[in-house]
Amino acid sequence: MYRTNIVLAFIVCMFIGNAQNSFIIKNVKVFDGESVIASTSVKVEDGIITEVSKTIKALNNDEVINGKGKTLLPALSNAHVHAWTPQSLTEAAQAGVLNVMDMHGLEPYQTMMRQLKDSTNFARYYVSGYAATAPDGHGTQYGFPVPTLTKPEDAKKFIEGRVKANVDHIKIIVEPWRNTLSIETVSELIKEAHKAKKIAVVHVSRLEDAVSVLNKNADGLVHLWRDKELDKAALNTLSKEKDFFVIPTLLTTLKAFESIGERASSFLTKAQLLSELKKLYEAGVPILAGTDPPNVGINYGTDLYKELELLKASGLSNIEVLKAGTSNIAQAFALEKTGFIKPGYIADLILVDGDVTQNINAISNTKIVWKEGKRVKL
Repeated sequence: MYRTNIVLAFIVCMFIGNAQNSFIIKNVKVFDGESVIASTSVKVEDGIITEVSKTIKALNNDEVINGKGKTLLPALSNAHVHAWTPQSLTEAAQAGVLNVMDMHGLEPYQTMMRQLKDSTNFARYYVSGYAATAPDGHGTQYGFPVPTLTKPEDAKKFIEGRVKANVDHIKIIVEPWRNTLSIETVSELIKEAHKAKKIAVVHVSRLEDAVSVLNKNADGLVHLWRDKELDKAALNTLSKEKDFFVIPTLLTTLKAFESIGERASSFLTKAQLLSELKKLYEAGVPILAGTDPPNVGINYGTDLYKELELLKASGLSNIEVLKAGTSNIAQAFALEKTGFIKPGYIADLILVDGDVTQNINAISNTKIVWKEGKRVKL
């Protein structure tokens, strides 16, 4: 009898587990990563989106969630972070940010943290390992040893080191307020990264450096320049000749300006920064949302919503803002089967009270977050 009860209990647990792994969100507005569906239903089975249709029929084991008055969208990603502890990845996941792109850190720690990628309550962690920088350059001041480069011939060995560390992308730093890499060294780093089939993104703060690295085929900029305004005609030419994206980190830049006070007057104003971003968007350059935490006290979760609001303030449509935090990042960093709500894609989802497609601020409302079809503990 005792064994029978154990078996029955096991079967009940199995049944409940299966029921939780199959659910339908009915009558919900959907942003699918590209466009808006006014009202539809979405079915998830074993962590995968299996159907998007108005006519999904529930089976006995399906949990049914009423989506009326809510918006379903792909989980967010943050295209620029520096995560030092697993708690950072939990903070991100609780805000619906399920993919984060680290842009410089300690490789042994990163290796350990990446092992949390299949755990429900942690964001997936994509890394650059050590960023490429010059001796005493930006990135060397954080208290841990960093391999540095002094000449173009160092690029091959540096990239080989990052490949050995199994990084996802290559980060290069061009920051003239400290010792910095030459454009010749940057060019070789980009070439070697591409040979290794890694995208190469570059930290810049000056317009001149941004144009130079893009002309050397950088895949993306991880900050927006802050010193000068770019001529529209020059931008249009650049965007036609080169394929690149920009992670503007507006929140970080504006907070940094606040912290330095009067010295910020030598840089672009907030209105000018937003105007530069609008120019990029109008030139067809993909915009990716990133916040650069923990710099200037920015968190790993809900502060990404503030970045989305700044993208909206720059003149992007709500749909383009949502793409900046979802599908644009998935495509730029080649994240497989995520960033969209389509059959066959991973069920990384956010269900939000209200209409995020009409009001970006609604992203802060009460929500349910699923990672691979399992609810994240909020």
